[in-house]
Amino acid sequence: MADKLKTKYAVDTSLFDALVEQASGAGNELAVAEPRALKQRLLTPDDADMLFLTDTLARRLTEGHGEVVFEAGVDNGTSMDLSDDDIKTVTATLTAAADRPLVNAFVQLLYDSGADDTQPEGKKHARAIVEKTKPVSNGAARIVSYLVRRRPQRIEDMLEVRVAVVGNVDAGKSTMLGVLTQGALDDGRGLARLALFKHKHEVDTGRTSSVGMEILGFNKVDGAAVRHTDIHRKVGWDAVCQRSSKIVTFLDLAGHEKYLKTTVYGMAGSAPDYVMLMVAANAGVVGMAKEHLGLALALGIPVFVVVTKIDMCPPHVLDATLKQLSRILRSSGCRKLPVAVSDRKSVVMAASRFVGQRVCPVFQVSNVTGEGVGLLQTFLNILPLASCSAASLMPKSPTPASPVASEDEAPLRYDINEIFAVPYVGTVVSGHLSSGSVRVGDMVWLGPDYNGNFVATQVRGIHRKRAEVECGYQGQSVSLALRKISRSQVRKGMVLLRKDDHEVPPTATCTFEAEVVVLYHSTTITSRYQAMLHCGPVRQTAQVLCIRPADTDESTDQTALDKQRNALRTGDRARVLFQFIRHPEYITLGSRLVFREGRTKGVGKVVRVLSASEERNVMKQVKNGTMVVDQRIDAVQAETIQLKTSDPAEPKARKVPTLS
Repeated sequence: MADKLKTKYAVDTSLFDALVEQASGAGNELAVAEPRALKQRLLTPDDADMLFLTDTLARRLTEGHGEVVFEAGVDNGTSMDLSDDDIKTVTATLTAAADRPLVNAFVQLLYDSGADDTQPEGKKHARAIVEKTKPVSNGAARIVSYLVRRRPQRIEDMLEVRVAVVGNVDAGKSTMLGVLTQGALDDGRGLARLALFKHKHEVDTGRTSSVGMEILGFNKVDGAAVRHTDIHRKVGWDAVCQRSSKIVTFLDLAGHEKYLKTTVYGMAGSAPDYVMLMVAANAGVVGMAKEHLGLALALGIPVFVVVTKIDMCPPHVLDATLKQLSRILRSSGCRKLPVAVSDRKSVVMAASRFVGQRVCPVFQVSNVTGEGVGLLQTFLNILPLASCSAASLMPKSPTPASPVASEDEAPLRYDINEIFAVPYVGTVVSGHLSSGSVRVGDMVWLGPDYNGNFVATQVRGIHRKRAEVECGYQGQSVSLALRKISRSQVRKGMVLLRKDDHEVPPTATCTFEAEVVVLYHSTTITSRYQAMLHCGPVRQTAQVLCIRPADTDESTDQTALDKQRNALRTGDRARVLFQFIRHPEYITLGSRLVFREGRTKGVGKVVRVLSASEERNVMKQVKNGTMVVDQRIDAVQAETIQLKTSDPAEPKARKVPTLS
C-alpha cells in the first residue's frame, strides 16, 4: 500500500530540474524584463506603463492630501532631453493617466524651463508687467513642473487653505485681497477694497476694524481662478465652491494698533494655515507689522511676505525696505531664509519648500499695474496644506454621510467664533473644526456657559462657504444650525464636543498651568499680574497665581510651591499657574496661548489642566504662601462673620486690615 501511494504522489524530478534550469539560465525566456525608463513610459506608453503612471499618481495624491507637483525632465540624475513635441506628449500622457477613475484628477502645466514665450496674466490685468521665464541654457536639463489635483465630487471634499492677512495700517491688505478676489486692478485710491468692508466707518476711514473673510477658488479643469465677483456678473460663494477644486480663504485682519485685540483673536481663534505679511514698500517694516510677525512666529504659523506699492516707491527706498526686511527675517528671533520670488520657477520652488524648511518667500506686487499679482496667485494655487486637513479624513469613495461616527475617528472639537440668529432657522454658529468630523443629526455637547456647564443639543444643518453640505471634516470652517438653543445661550469661545465621545458632560476649568516665555515687558511680572489671555477661541482676562521654574515637575506639594520665582522679566521662561477671572473655559493640553497687556507680552503652551479637587488643593497652598490679596479678602470676610455672630450688647471695634 505504501509503495502504491509513493508511486501515485511521486514528483517528476526531471521536469522540475528542467524548469529550474530554464528559469535560471543565461538566455532564459522566463526572466523578468528590466523596467522601462521614465522617458519611455511618458513618451511611448503601453498598457503596463499607463497602469504604472496611474498607480504612481494615485499614491502621490494620497500622500499629498489630494494634490501634488509632478516634475519631469530628469530620470535618476540623467537628463531626458525633452523637446517641444516631447513636452506635448508628456502632457497628454499625464492627462490620460489622471483622467482614469482611480485618479480622477486634472493636470496643469506650472513651469517649463525651456519656454521663452510670454504668457499674459489675463484681460483684467492687461496693464500688468508680464513675468517671463528664461530659456534653458545649453547643457542644462529641461525641467517641466505639473500640478496634479483631484476633482472633488462634493463640496465636502474640496481642499481649503486658510491665509491670515496682516500688516501695518495702510500697507494695502484689503486692496490686495480686493484685486485677488475680484479680478480687477485698483485705481490707486482704494477702489478694489470697497467691496470687502463691512461697516460704514471702514469705508469712510479706509481701515479695517473687524475680521473679514474672502475666498478665491481654483477650478476643476485647468486650475484657473474662480471668483465670486468679476466684471460681467456676481455669483455666490456656493457657486464658486461648486466649480472649484481648491479654495483659499483669506482672513482680512485689522492693522491699526487700537484693533490689536481683534487681530490677535483672529489669528489665535481662526486657526490659519499661513500668514501673509503685507509690507508697504515706501514705509518698510514699521508699527504693527513687527508685532504681527512676532505673533505669527509665536503661534508657529508659516509666514510669507508681500511687498506692495512698488509702482509708487523710488528704487533706493525699495532697496532699503528689502534690506531691512531681510535683516529682520534673518535675525536670531525669526531665523528665516528670505527667498525673492520673481518668476514661475522660484514660485514652484518656494511653494514646495515652504512648509518643511525655514524658507520665507518674498513677493513684490503692485495693485495698480498688476506686477507680481499673477505670481502670487500661482503661489496660492499650489500652496500645500500646512496641516492634516480635510483630505486626510475624507472617505476614499464618496458615500452618503452616516449619522454614526466611525470607531477610529478622532474626537470632535468645534471652536465657535461667531454667533448668528437667522430667521426661521434659529441659532447658527460659525467656527473651525479642530479635530474629528461632524454630520447632520449628530448629538453634541455645547459649552461651557458662564457657570462651566454643558448642554446637549443636535446639529440641524451644516453649511460650508454658504453651501449646504452633509458633513464637515477636520481643518474646515463650517457653520452649524443648533436645535433648541437660543442666541443668549451661546458665546464666543464655546466648543462643541460629540456626545458619544463623552458619556458624561465635559468639565471646564478656571485654573491651568502653562510653560511661558516673556517676549517683552517693561518692568516685571509677578503674582497677581493680570493680562488678556488668548488660547484658541478663548479670550478672557487671567491672573497669575504663582510662578515656578521651568524645570519644576507637575507635583503640587508645598515643597514645589516654595521654589517659586519672585518675578519674570523679558526673555525669562517659567511655569506659570493662571486663573481666569470671570468664568471657566474648556482648555486642553498642548494648546498654544498668548497673553498681552496692550501689546503682546508672552507666549506659552498649556502643560497641565487642573480638576476641581486639584484646583481647591492648589488654591489653599497658594493662599498660604503668596496670594496676599486673597489673605486680605479672607481676613475681611472672617471679621465680618465675627461681627455678625457677636453679642450686640457688646459691640467690638472693627479692625480694618492694613495693606502691606
